[in-house]
Amino acid sequence: MRGMPVWCFCLGAGLGAASLLRAQANPLDFLNHNRPVADAHNCYPENGRWADRIERALGTGYPIAIEQDLAWYVPPDGAGRVVVSHSARTTGAEPTERDYFFERVRPLVEAALAKNDRAAWPIIVLHFDFKDNQTPLLEAVWKLLGEYQGWITTAVKSSDPYKLAPFDRKPLLVLTEDSDAQEKVFFDAIPVGSRLRVFGSAHTAPIEEKRTAERNHLLATLPPERLLTERPTNYRRWWNNGWSVVEEGGQRQAGDWTPADDRRLRALVDHAHRLGFWIRFYTLDGFPFGQGQGWGSEYNFGSREAVEARWKAAIAAGVNLIATDQYEDLAKLVKQEKP
Repeated sequence: MRGMPVWCFCLGAGLGAASLLRAQANPLDFLNHNRPVADAHNCYPENGRWADRIERALGTGYPIAIEQDLAWYVPPDGAGRVVVSHSARTTGAEPTERDYFFERVRPLVEAALAKNDRAAWPIIVLHFDFKDNQTPLLEAVWKLLGEYQGWITTAVKSSDPYKLAPFDRKPLLVLTEDSDAQEKVFFDAIPVGSRLRVFGSAHTAPIEEKRTAERNHLLATLPPERLLTERPTNYRRWWNNGWSVVEEGGQRQAGDWTPADDRRLRALVDHAHRLGFWIRFYTLDGFPFGQGQGWGSEYNFGSREAVEARWKAAIAAGVNLIATDQYEDLAKLVKQEKP
C-alpha cells in the first residue's frame, strides 16, 4: 500500500474511508486543549553560535514546543554520546542532549511537579529530529529518556497497536518523527505492558512522481485523505508536514495568502483531527533576506507581513504545533489569537 502512487489508489483498496473515520480517537485535548502551541524550530546552538535559543524559547511561556536535532558522537577513546547537532557529522564540540536540554529544564520541571497543576501539563513538548537512525544512537536516546521518565508523559504499550492507551500526564511530552527504524527501538522492542516514552508521527503516503514541479503540484492539491491514509496507533499520534502541502512549492514560492490557501490548510487540519492525529507544520519564518539569526532561507516567506498572515491562519485553523525560528513573535500571537 505505501509503495503505490497516491494518486492511483482509492481508500477502499486498503483502509476504507469508513474504517478510518471509525478509528479510535486520539485524546487530542491532552495537548493544550487541542489549541495551537508555538514550536521553537532548531532550538540549539550551531557552530558555537546562537546558544541563547533555548532561553529564548523558554522565555515565551508555556506550553512551548522545543525541537532538538540529535546525532551520535563517538570519541576515539570513549563511549558514544547523544549530542545536539544539525548534522550527522559530529566533532565532539556539540553539547550533549542531557546537558543542553534535560539539565537546563530540571528546575522548571521540578517546580511543575511540586506545583502539581496537572491541567497545565505538558508544559514542554520535546520534539526530536534525528540526523541519523543508527541503532546505538536510538538505543542511547531510549536509555536517556528512561533516566528522566518521572518527568515524561508515557502510555502503556498494549498488545493491539491500534488500541490507544491513555497518557499518564507529566510536564514533558516527547515526540519523534516517522522513521521505521525509530519505531523498532521505541515501540517494537519494548514488551507489552511497558511504558512508551516517545511518540512518533504518521507516514505521509508516498508520491512516486520524481519530477519536482509535478511532485510539488500533487503535494499541494491531492485531497488530504490521499496524503494521510493511516489510523493513529499507540505509538504514532501526530502528523508532521512541510508547508508545501498547503502552498505549492512551499515558502519560497508562496504568493499572497488567499481564501483558497486557507481552505486547503483547514482541510488538512480537519482531516488529521478527524482521524485523531495532532498536526504540525514547519517552518514558518518571515524576515528580510539576509537578516536571519542563523535561520537560513529555505523556510522564509520574505517578510513579517507574509508570515504573520500564515501564523494567524494556522492558529485559526487549529494547527497543534506551528514551527518557526521567530519564537517570541509567534508565541505572542498564539496568546492573542483565538482559533
